[in-house]
Amino acid sequence: MKKLDLYIIRKFLGTFFFSIALIISISIVFDFSENVDEFIEKNAPTEAVIFDYYMNFIPYFANLFSPLFIFISVIFFTSKMASNTEIVAVLASGISFKRLLFPYLLCAILLGILSFYLNNFLIPTSNKARLDFRNTYIDDNPFKNSERNMHLQLSPNNYAYLESYSSLTDVGVKFSLEQFDEEGKLRYKLQGDFIKWDTTKNLWNIQNYYEREINGMEEKIRRGLNKDTVLNMKPAEFRRRDADVESLDYYELEREIEKEKFKGSKMVVFYEVEKHKRYAFPFASIILTFIGVAIASRKVRGGIGLHLGLGLAISFSFILFMKVTQTFATNGGLNPMLAMWIPNILFGFLAFYLLKKAPK
Repeated sequence: MKKLDLYIIRKFLGTFFFSIALIISISIVFDFSENVDEFIEKNAPTEAVIFDYYMNFIPYFANLFSPLFIFISVIFFTSKMASNTEIVAVLASGISFKRLLFPYLLCAILLGILSFYLNNFLIPTSNKARLDFRNTYIDDNPFKNSERNMHLQLSPNNYAYLESYSSLTDVGVKFSLEQFDEEGKLRYKLQGDFIKWDTTKNLWNIQNYYEREINGMEEKIRRGLNKDTVLNMKPAEFRRRDADVESLDYYELEREIEKEKFKGSKMVVFYEVEKHKRYAFPFASIILTFIGVAIASRKVRGGIGLHLGLGLAISFSFILFMKVTQTFATNGGLNPMLAMWIPNILFGFLAFYLLKKAPK
């Protein structure tokens, strides 16, 4: 039985890594042909193109495609075994179908653990260099903050409001800052038509401001053209792209979620979707492996072609369903954890059903 296990493991891992290497090679060729004009026009250093971009491009896209190619690999070599009557011979020798699943499960768990490590530790580090390179040499359009009516909690009793903020000029419109005491009573308010980041002093400048200090029945009011102040917010917080969350490792992501929850930021949902996706993604490898075995282990007249066609339809529907639930989480108010686990749960039931119907 150990020989059979090793045989299946070699087939599984060999087919998977070969197919991943093939698709990554093709992706690099297409990406280079698409961006070579940008590299030349912006004088991107050859060393940066190779090591900062493409060396970090490989683990990112390899992990992105991994569930799909785990599924295709299982479909391909299992279907070939079935067409060669190898699975029939294994089952006829007295080995149960459940026992036959063991090497598949072992490989799927190993690849799932690898995916979890890549998602949470290696890829975020490599993504920092890759995204910095893209923002410098490939993406022409600078980031524009289109968010409006922003409410921020700067500290337990301090709240800020901005009608809008330009990340190009670091200027905010219609700014207000409110400070409350422990009993929830307003004790200080600062308003300004504009707020601008002063790069020389590393602080904020409030223009055309109106200031109120409230102490019981006493109230002081001041007006002025300019006022420098220190606030618990930085211009970088308004320049975040959606892809930036991919450059946060496990611990950074946890800290960022707590920080954004404290501030009441709308970015919390994006961070939580990314967090739960990193947990759900490795389990998708196991579920798709079982679906692939259940489909491909039956010998049919259509052979490998029929199995691959059915397998591709299921795998693409899984990825599409995950994207749909992710969109509902970010834009429709669906719980991020539920959104990321719904595809696994539904396709898990499908895997269970197909395994029950698989030849024994």
